[in-house]
Amino acid sequence: MIARNIRRTETLVPLLAIVVVVLIFAVTAAATGRTVTIFDGYNMLQGLAQLGLLALALGITMIAGEFDVSVVGVSALGGMVAVQLGQQDPLFGVAAGVLAGLVVGLVQGTVIAKFRLSSMPVTIASYIALLGLTSVLSGGLSVTYTNVEASMWVDQTILGVLSPRSIIVLLIFVIVAVVLASTRLGPELRALGDDRRAARVSGVPVDRRLIGVFAVSGMLAALSGALLNFSYSSANPNPGMQPLVLAAVAALIGGVSLSGGRGSGTGLLFGALAVAVLSQTVVFAALPGFVTQLIFATFLALVVLADAPGLRDRIGGIRTRLRSRQQDGVTEIAVLPDRNTES
Repeated sequence: MIARNIRRTETLVPLLAIVVVVLIFAVTAAATGRTVTIFDGYNMLQGLAQLGLLALALGITMIAGEFDVSVVGVSALGGMVAVQLGQQDPLFGVAAGVLAGLVVGLVQGTVIAKFRLSSMPVTIASYIALLGLTSVLSGGLSVTYTNVEASMWVDQTILGVLSPRSIIVLLIFVIVAVVLASTRLGPELRALGDDRRAARVSGVPVDRRLIGVFAVSGMLAALSGALLNFSYSSANPNPGMQPLVLAAVAALIGGVSLSGGRGSGTGLLFGALAVAVLSQTVVFAALPGFVTQLIFATFLALVVLADAPGLRDRIGGIRTRLRSRQQDGVTEIAVLPDRNTES
């Protein structure tokens, strides 16, 4: 029963979110008199390409019961390394950036696993340190990416709505979704997030899985930064906290639990896509920046509230009482005919 409810949440919440944001987008388009074109679909998938890998990097750590705050710092570092070392050879720059993310992830995962530390303070410290290191590498200034061909290539249109950047992100989502659904890594990560002590007793290599999930998170975040900076033709040493907030919103909408033990690659894809559609809706409505922040903050608060254990327990208690009352009513109805017969 519990496993069935978890799967239902992993599936229904992201699908419901997609339906809701698409309806909001349609209503906004009709209200503003804007005509929806194929270019709007392209922009939505570009939004997915910008946010998706960060949401995936954060989401897989959340499934394992952790929270990698440093994904934005890793993205900034990986993107800066890719721009600085990939002026002539973009692939070399991307490889160097992803390698930097891998090293950061391995170090963080090892510290968290071996010293039994909470990921929150460790990754917050890493986030601050990585932004400082990125600023040192760039001299505190944005760095221009001069390879125009590479910048144009990552965003060129394919079939009207796709781009090489969005295709890369979609392929990575597919790979992660298949791995989590079809191999033992998925159940083991959920076991880590659900009950780590029980997972260790049952034979799950807890330390190895933790180190591995942070290593993958680091590589995904660094690749996200590299692709984004190639698209923008520049590298920003401090992207701020908004990418982390949007990634968290996408992960939670995607059915991942704050307490861990729940989530899927498909759900994370739907969550990131929902945020991308909502972002395009904000563009349609031409809302000011502070209103946009309020909208996403409200979404985050609602999703966190819906995922709160106390609220779930209260709803579960109400359901139990309703079922017991229904059963009592059925019992009374079933007994009455017998009494009438006896009389």
